[in-house]
Amino acid sequence: MYDPSQLRTFLAVAQTLSFTQAARRLGLRQSTVSQHVRRLEDTAGRQLFSRDTHSVELTEDGEAMLGFARRILEAHEQAAAFFTGTRLRGRLRFGASEDFVLTRLTEILEGFRHDHPEVDLELTVELSGTLHEQLADGKLDLVLAKRRPEDPLGELVWHDRLVWIGAERLRLDPERPVPLIVYPPPGITRALALEALERQGRAWRIACTSGSLNGLIAAARAGLGVMAHSRGLVPPGLVRVPDRAGLPELGEVDFVLVHAKRHTAAKSAADALASSILAAGDRLHRTR
Repeated sequence: MYDPSQLRTFLAVAQTLSFTQAARRLGLRQSTVSQHVRRLEDTAGRQLFSRDTHSVELTEDGEAMLGFARRILEAHEQAAAFFTGTRLRGRLRFGASEDFVLTRLTEILEGFRHDHPEVDLELTVELSGTLHEQLADGKLDLVLAKRRPEDPLGELVWHDRLVWIGAERLRLDPERPVPLIVYPPPGITRALALEALERQGRAWRIACTSGSLNGLIAAARAGLGVMAHSRGLVPPGLVRVPDRAGLPELGEVDFVLVHAKRHTAAKSAADALASSILAAGDRLHRTR
């Protein structure tokens, strides 16, 4: 009933909220992406996206289709792998940004291990900047991490906006420097936060530095300061800082998959894991 190619296109649009970005990810024309979505909506008899010239958003029926599309594509890929007799083997060195510590990435990795039991998966959790460095040095085969929107590196998983977050009871004194909770260099969110405050001419001070997301969250929940974070990944117990606090806009950020430039023995396994992450990327917007 549902065409797998249309479902893949639907997932790409749902995760990027952009027909243009989905077309780039899939290597299709934008008109083809629009056609796939329209045909899927015709098949379902429901509108899956509300869209205008400025934005694309999932409808309630679109949210429901996400789960169905994932499961259909997973079953399709499992059947294809079974009947072609391909079995992946070897060691795959995968790096994931600290941003995903509290998300459902573990479920995606568990599914990959179930489908490919002969792949030895090594997971490295680090800052995005550090992961990009390790990938360039040949220490990793595949990385899931942040990049700046203007950076062409990587395959887009989803696009998001950075926001200021903190404890609900936190109140900022406009006469005092903004207390910041940040990753150490080369953290991308750290750099974007400092750049935004410098552009505004707003004084700031470092209230807490930690290479661990859990450490930053603990400091924020304790009311030590504010932190820049992905709008789609705000941890429980923290809220967006209200506009009346006068903090500057932080801009946008992309979450991408980046493969090692050198051809390695892990390429097939890296391609398979990348496909699993792209197919289930919307799960990464949801905390456990």
